[in-house]
Amino acid sequence: MRVASIQPRASSSISQYNPTCPFFESNISSQFSKSLPSWNQLKPPSTKCNFPKLRHKWKQYQGIDHWKGLLDPLDDNLRWEILRYGHFVDATYNSFDFDPTSLTYATSLYSKKSLLKKCGMENYGYKISKYLYVTCGIHVPTCINKIFKKLCIKSSLVGYIAVCVNEKEIVRLGRRDIVIAFRGTVTCLEWLENLRVSLTNLPSLVTGEDCLDPMVQKGFLSLYTSKTSTRASLQEMIRKEIGRVIQRYTNEPLSLTLTGHSLGAALAILSAYDITTTFKNAPMVTVISFGGPRVGNESFRKQLEQKGIKILRIVNSYDVVTKVPGFIVNLDELVNNENVGVGIWSKWLYKYIESMQLEYVDIGQELRLSSREFPCLDKRDVVMCHDLKTYLHLVKNFVSSSCACKHKKIHSIQP
Repeated sequence: MRVASIQPRASSSISQYNPTCPFFESNISSQFSKSLPSWNQLKPPSTKCNFPKLRHKWKQYQGIDHWKGLLDPLDDNLRWEILRYGHFVDATYNSFDFDPTSLTYATSLYSKKSLLKKCGMENYGYKISKYLYVTCGIHVPTCINKIFKKLCIKSSLVGYIAVCVNEKEIVRLGRRDIVIAFRGTVTCLEWLENLRVSLTNLPSLVTGEDCLDPMVQKGFLSLYTSKTSTRASLQEMIRKEIGRVIQRYTNEPLSLTLTGHSLGAALAILSAYDITTTFKNAPMVTVISFGGPRVGNESFRKQLEQKGIKILRIVNSYDVVTKVPGFIVNLDELVNNENVGVGIWSKWLYKYIESMQLEYVDIGQELRLSSREFPCLDKRDVVMCHDLKTYLHLVKNFVSSSCACKHKKIHSIQP
């Protein structure tokens, strides 16, 4: 059943097919669809690409200054850029075959040439150059695999790489943009990978300046690096395609934008790190994440900062997924507490968390939103609070921390 637990969940928009409990899913989906408008209503009013002209300011909107002065209040140009990248993520869900009885289960419903058109993005000016697949590293006993062959599928479509090819769009953006978009958790084995919440060392990395190894969630790293005899790892696919694209467009301004929802947000961060580590001539790398879980420890965050990766983490305060896995403990605050008993207990707790390899940190610049402003959204509904379309609505209506939405009285999130 698609319900968030203390582990990171990463479903698509919940109107998608759920092979594990279709009756439960269809009931919630029908109610949820009445509250949320269609995907097309989240786009700019024009049917043509009508986003703001960024041109020479494009680095500012890609986070060169960590979005200083753009988040509170939310700059309208940045708002539309966030929504635009959210549409690329939504396309990963809309094109995914969720039906386990289908011959194309866990692959794309559309070809690379038609996907963006089928998802209403034909005027965005991008062309998909590569489909990306993720492989689970969990071993499934043969007997179980035979009985539940479809549900135990190891490799599935997780996203794509798209390159801006329209000259007018390149002028508007001020550079040629490369997008890598990732969906959230879908298959059963991906769910099992999510449950592997202990931290593990990144391969081929030296110890950080603080003598702590950069570490990331074990399941996320497994999904990123695992492969089969017939399917390359997600890491290998991205390295090969990004290397080709960088070489092709090396003499012009480039940007690389990784975006994803839930699990896809975690994969975007791992991919961004890997790209900047692999390619010394990598363009500016930005991550736009929606409802992402925690990914790694403090040392890993420092590695990302040192490599110049800009991360905008969009969070709904009522989304439980953004609060897992692991624990966040500020040792300085705890140790300096005037209560001696609390200080001793805090030190013990900190060492326990550290020994259990559950010492996570939040990564990136945060844009914090709240579904509380929308009466039609039940903040106790963990599924709705985490849904990608909820995030797109919150971004579209957010003004500032002192005025959370454009309209003081909102009885519906229909625009």
